[in-house]
Amino acid sequence: MIRVTIWNEFRHEKTNETCKAIYPNGLHATIGEFLSKNDDIEVTLAALDDPDQGLPDEVLNNTDVLIWWGHMAHGEVDDKLVTKIQRRVYMGKMGFIALHSAHHSKPFRAIVGTMGNLTWGREQREIMWNMLPTHPIAAGIPDKFFIESEELYAEPFFVPQPNELIFGGWYEDGYIFRSGMTYLRDAGKIFYFQPGHETCPSFHNPYVQRIITNAVYWAAPITPGYEYKDHCPHHVDNYEDLVAAGKAKSNVTPSVFKQLGFEK
Repeated sequence: MIRVTIWNEFRHEKTNETCKAIYPNGLHATIGEFLSKNDDIEVTLAALDDPDQGLPDEVLNNTDVLIWWGHMAHGEVDDKLVTKIQRRVYMGKMGFIALHSAHHSKPFRAIVGTMGNLTWGREQREIMWNMLPTHPIAAGIPDKFFIESEELYAEPFFVPQPNELIFGGWYEDGYIFRSGMTYLRDAGKIFYFQPGHETCPSFHNPYVQRIITNAVYWAAPITPGYEYKDHCPHHVDNYEDLVAAGKAKSNVTPSVFKQLGFEK
C-alpha cells in the first residue's frame, strides 16, 4: 500500500467562484478522487488551515508520497515543517511531487535547491509533448496531448538541470516550457509537473491524471523505513582527545596540530 498525502492551500476554492465551480471540494479532493481508484493507494487530504498546517508528525511520518499544491500563501508555511519534509525526502522515506505553482513553494525550493522563478502569462491552449516515452511516469501517455486551457508557464525556468526531462509544453502563443521533470536528491525522488492552475480544469484531464498516478508509483520509496544516516557517530570536537585515549593513531606533527587549532 502506498500512502499518499495531498497537501493544498485550499484558499482559492473558498474565494474564487471559477475555482469553486471546477473544484467544489478542493483541488486536493479532485486529485485524491482519481488516485483512490487504485486499490494499492491510500489517500490522506491536508490543507494549510488544518491543525499543524495539515501535516502533524503522525501524518508526515506515515506518508510515502507527498503531493504539494500552493500558490497564494507560500510564506505562511512553517519553516520547521519544511525542514521535516526536506529531511524525510532526503532520507529516502518519502517521495515529493510538486504541482504547478508549487515551483515557488518552500518545500520544493528547499528540496531541489532553487528559487524556482519562471515566466507566466494568460490562460491558453497547451500541447503537452511526451519527450521520454520509455519513462515509467510517461506510461500510457501518447506522443502528445492537448490541455484546452492552462496558465502559460514559459522559459527561462530557473531551476537546476533535472535528472530527466519527461514532458515539454508548447503554448498557442509560441512559448515553450519544461513541464515535467524529475530530480534525485540524496535517497529521495522528486517530480515537478506544470499543469494545474486553479481556474483551469487540468486535474480533470485523463492524461494529467494518469501522469500524476504514474508519478506516485515512481516516487514511492522502494524500501520504506530505510535509515539514512544524517550524522557521523564518530564526530568529536578535538581529534587529539581520541589520540590521547588510544582510540586513534596520529602521524600529524605538532606544527600541523597548531595550524588546525589544536595545541600539541
